[in-house]
Amino acid sequence: QVTLRAGAELDARHVNQYTLTLRAACPGEDEVKERLFVQVTLGQVLRCDTPFTSAGGDVVQVLADVEPRTPLYAVLPQPLGGLTVSGSSLGACSLQKWEQPWRDWNLSCGGGGQGFPSPSSLQFRLRNHDTPLTLTQRGLVLVPDNGFDPSKDTQTFRLEMEVMDRHGHNCTGAVTVKVLPSRRPRVTFPEPHRSVTVTEGIGPWEVVTQVHASGENVRYAILAPVAPTLFTIDEVTGEIRSTCRLEVARTHLLIQAYNALHPADHATAMVNITVQGTDRWAPRCVPAIFVSQVPETVSPGSTLVTLRCTDSTGTDECLHYALEGPPASRSHFCMEGPRLKVNTTLDYDSEAMATMGFQFTATIVVTVGEQPPRSTRVPVLVTVTPVNEFRPACPNSAAFTVPETAAFGSVVGRVAGADRDYPPDSLEYSLEGESSPAQPFSIDSRTGEIRVVGPLDSQQQKSYRLVVRLTDTRNDLDLAKRLSRLCDVSVRLQAVPDQVPVCTPEVQELRITAGSPGSRQPVTRLACHGSPDSATLTYTIVGGNEDGRFRLEGNTVIYLPNDQVEPRTFVLLVEVWGGSGARRRSTVVALVVHVTPWSTPVPPSTTTQHTTLQKEPLVVTRTEVVWHPPAWFVAVLTISGTLLLVILGCTARSLLCREQDQGLMSALCSSHRSRDPGKLFLGKSGITTLRGCMAGSMLIGGRRSPGTLSTLSGLSSTQGQFDGRAQDPRTGRDYLFNSMTGARRWI
Repeated sequence: QVTLRAGAELDARHVNQYTLTLRAACPGEDEVKERLFVQVTLGQVLRCDTPFTSAGGDVVQVLADVEPRTPLYAVLPQPLGGLTVSGSSLGACSLQKWEQPWRDWNLSCGGGGQGFPSPSSLQFRLRNHDTPLTLTQRGLVLVPDNGFDPSKDTQTFRLEMEVMDRHGHNCTGAVTVKVLPSRRPRVTFPEPHRSVTVTEGIGPWEVVTQVHASGENVRYAILAPVAPTLFTIDEVTGEIRSTCRLEVARTHLLIQAYNALHPADHATAMVNITVQGTDRWAPRCVPAIFVSQVPETVSPGSTLVTLRCTDSTGTDECLHYALEGPPASRSHFCMEGPRLKVNTTLDYDSEAMATMGFQFTATIVVTVGEQPPRSTRVPVLVTVTPVNEFRPACPNSAAFTVPETAAFGSVVGRVAGADRDYPPDSLEYSLEGESSPAQPFSIDSRTGEIRVVGPLDSQQQKSYRLVVRLTDTRNDLDLAKRLSRLCDVSVRLQAVPDQVPVCTPEVQELRITAGSPGSRQPVTRLACHGSPDSATLTYTIVGGNEDGRFRLEGNTVIYLPNDQVEPRTFVLLVEVWGGSGARRRSTVVALVVHVTPWSTPVPPSTTTQHTTLQKEPLVVTRTEVVWHPPAWFVAVLTISGTLLLVILGCTARSLLCREQDQGLMSALCSSHRSRDPGKLFLGKSGITTLRGCMAGSMLIGGRRSPGTLSTLSGLSSTQGQFDGRAQDPRTGRDYLFNSMTGARRWI
């Protein structure tokens, strides 16, 4: 049996196969040796990262006025992180915290596309249940349904969670949620109890009383009775008005004041209203006042309200209904018996509707046909509410150019989106993706202005493509019906060459009298400027500062006197740098400083400073293109040229030698071409044959040794000098010879 050694860990990414050699032998038999191959494959292991698994756990801080059901902490997939599943082609998930609410959740893991643990494949379980927080099946920690109690001080809740995948692997950790007190003022009633007495006969829509609460974004509502029939309250001002002609009655109203942005911040007050009785003769109508909100998409002919009116006899047979009010109200609404109907389309997105405040006021007059006629007036207030009908539109052109030297916060351009819903062009702008080195821009959510929030370099990236999301706002009472559109915006970087700093003057001659030793004596202030968009100029003394008697403080030259007794002249070279990065440019300013010791008297007429005439500088820029080849290129070129010259010399010498050889044979053979071939000639001109000439020509053409040529030359010079004839004893051939020189010629 082969087992894994205790404490050993297998990692398929480093070693995926082990080779074991096994030896076995029985008594009296030979030993047998075999090999065992153990392959290690990728498995799935679930590991939780810190601080989730630490002793104290992770910590989340949130204000007490956070909305109910707001996610506070979530298990989110990340490329590298804490909740890690190891296996073939797997990515990684990590536990991350969120300290602000969000709208849309899209939890998914990437990496390889196979076997990656998504939040749906993980199970989350609370190990302690003494907390009001909620843990969902997707690993979200939510605020309680009722929110947190804002009246308490700092509250602390601890959640101990267990995370398990579908293979049974698990890990545990803890999260501590600290609820901090709210920093904004609370909504409170300075007068929580109030009593009001009015007389009977007060008409509809008259102010009975008004309540007031302190706080931010305060709104008012009637909590009890749930459906008030006699009174209504203005949501903004807190005015309590009658909804009908008041009769003798006693009413208790429970008023709630709340923060419109944070409804959990609220307070209540009790208002007691007593109505004293009077006589009445006019018809009674229910409702006595009509207040309603209708969407702009309500169709013409729709009934808004049906009045139920009776006269003093308790019948409605002799009642007459009429609509009074502004022309706009009478054109958009009409009466059909006791029914108030919509006459034409209510367009919320028109300027005429905005002029009226999106409200129509009118009065329904109910008259009894008796003498004298008695009438009742029913006020009508209809508020038109918006409906988000149109999607935002992108601008026709969204291409901007910005210099690469633009400072932080510089405006690149404005994305002018459009929306036909009222209020027109009420859009919210946002960039897809966070600001980063790859996207050094941000956008103002209200104006759509794109600004620079990072460094720009046209050499690294010449243009950027931004995706701007346009989302309409305040176009519908239901925030879930907001519409959006994505727009492409192009930003091109304009290269800005840095200019050489210009100093006026470039050469200065100064005379100073040294102060007491140990003091600091300003000499001059350099007047230099660079390109408008470049960084701050820097100054450095690069020459002439013997003994360190001068130093720079910004652009001011400071002299440090010593105890010298002789006048001395310094020639200082100050280098001024401008620009940034690899495009920095510099110039040099020369200062000739004549220093007179403080103990040496100086004539009164001595000029203390001489400065060259300040003329308008003429900057001439000349660019010279110079190529400096590397050393290895020069060496290779020299060696190649030398070899080429040697080859050309050898070739020329070979051609000259060949021409000389051919000319000699031609002269030797041309004198015998007219004679019979194969015949031997003896005399003053020597002995030769045509066959010998042909052989000699072939020898020269075949590159024989120079001895052949010398033999022929000797033959030419010793023609007629053969004075004997003999026979070769080995071959039996006859030959001629010269007894003086030893030259031979075969016959």
